[in-house]
Amino acid sequence: MTINIQLNKQRFQKVKSFLIEKDLLFITIFLTVAAIISFFIFYTSGLALAYNDARSHLDIGRRVVEGLKPGIAQLGSVWLPLPHVLMVPTIWNDFMWHTGLSGALISMLSFVGTGVLIYLILKNLNVGPLGRIIAVLIFALNINILYLQSTAMTELLLIFTMTAAVYDLMQWAKTERIVYVIRSSFWIMLSTLVRYDGWFLLIFSAFIIAILLIKSRGYKVTEGTLILFLTLGGFGIFLWVVWNLLIFGDPLYFAFGPFSARAQQSQLEEAGVLSTKGNILFSLKMYLYAMVYNTGAFQAITGFVGAIVLWMDKNTKTSVRIASSALMAPFLFNVLALFMGHSVLFIQGLSGNTWFNVRYGAMMIPTVAVFTGYLISKVKGLRYTIAGLFIAVTFFAFANVDAVTIDDARVGSSQKNVSEVSSWLKQNTEDEPGFILISAASHDAIIFSSGLPMKKYIHEGTGAYWESATTSPDRWAKWIVMRTNDTNDLAFKLTQESGQLEKYNKVQSFPFADIYELKREYWQQVNTTPTLGKQK
Repeated sequence: MTINIQLNKQRFQKVKSFLIEKDLLFITIFLTVAAIISFFIFYTSGLALAYNDARSHLDIGRRVVEGLKPGIAQLGSVWLPLPHVLMVPTIWNDFMWHTGLSGALISMLSFVGTGVLIYLILKNLNVGPLGRIIAVLIFALNINILYLQSTAMTELLLIFTMTAAVYDLMQWAKTERIVYVIRSSFWIMLSTLVRYDGWFLLIFSAFIIAILLIKSRGYKVTEGTLILFLTLGGFGIFLWVVWNLLIFGDPLYFAFGPFSARAQQSQLEEAGVLSTKGNILFSLKMYLYAMVYNTGAFQAITGFVGAIVLWMDKNTKTSVRIASSALMAPFLFNVLALFMGHSVLFIQGLSGNTWFNVRYGAMMIPTVAVFTGYLISKVKGLRYTIAGLFIAVTFFAFANVDAVTIDDARVGSSQKNVSEVSSWLKQNTEDEPGFILISAASHDAIIFSSGLPMKKYIHEGTGAYWESATTSPDRWAKWIVMRTNDTNDLAFKLTQESGQLEKYNKVQSFPFADIYELKREYWQQVNTTPTLGKQK
């Protein structure tokens, strides 16, 4: 009997040792399976392509490899380029483009990577297995995260690069090894090419480095470290400024151009719906609501308490506690962006009667996961209670399909049901020679949803074709898609100025756009093949 007990103990220790040794492998397998299953569920339910922005991201990537004027210049200046650059190796394939998998694959890999990083952050904070596992589950079983990682949206890539940067920053604070400063700056550099949140993290992290070094190492070491950090971390920003100068002739075209966020925010302000601008309390309230809707109220509370516990815990190195505050960068950035009028966010019932950009709150899910995992490690008497309550609220969230990002994509201002327009184009133009004139800035969702080749469309990125078609539409465009009497739609604005619209019949009128067809008597003179050749 004693021998059997000892043998069982030995077997148990071997299994335990194996699980501990292979913990990252099991975590990675679990996250990979969750990512694949989630994509399949959301794709088959028709939700993977619900976000208008997801379709636009896919179109940008596709235009780099296919269209009337393919090339790297198609990356444009509306969005930062890294997500679209990463699509290029796969977006040429029609299946990868039309299913959205070309973009979703990047999100899925980022999902797996972020889950692993959450686990590693807590492991380096000496958090036990239960705290680490629950933290990973808080992230990986969040329906909003599972949905976003199944789309071509940019949130998961941003979350991954920012989380990786914070992980290495905390490692540097713990070990003081300069290699972690270099690694952190590399990840921040990548994040600055995903979204402007990364620009704020660069500044915030530099501030943390300065605080940690100035007293302990002096001015010269601080200066040298910051130069190293900012040179690599800011290289992406430098490239983006140079890109805008070379392609658009203005280094700040992305900030002040006609398609910039500033231009969009100006229109919203004129309409009286930019309610957070200049109101710090309302900006704070708006983002708190977005955060809680995305993370879940219970997780938000445990995360808040866990943050306090970590920052007050004298058993954890002071420099590590200070470095961990970088996890709050998304919160600070979004509140400031709302306050300054650089961002817009609608919460149904709080600001208007719709959802818009509420997914920004998902940026705080890794932060909440890390702080909750730390809390579990410190409140030994409540750890199983917290874990049990988390399982309960997660069960009900899945049972009720409680995901605000899905609501935003399906019924909020972030979606466009353009199926009527795109279906008409598919049925009536696919087998007919000729080009469709359309503003991609206004109707990218229509271009994607039609399923037609990109070379079928003349849009702002087609250079001489666009210039010729908007000046003499009857020579190039057999069909025109535009919002009549809306001067924000460049296709309408420019074709109206051309004075040639009388040669077209309005054949269909839909909620998001009208369709014009060239009158039959002018068909013989319209160009139906690309003849302009190489363009500057």
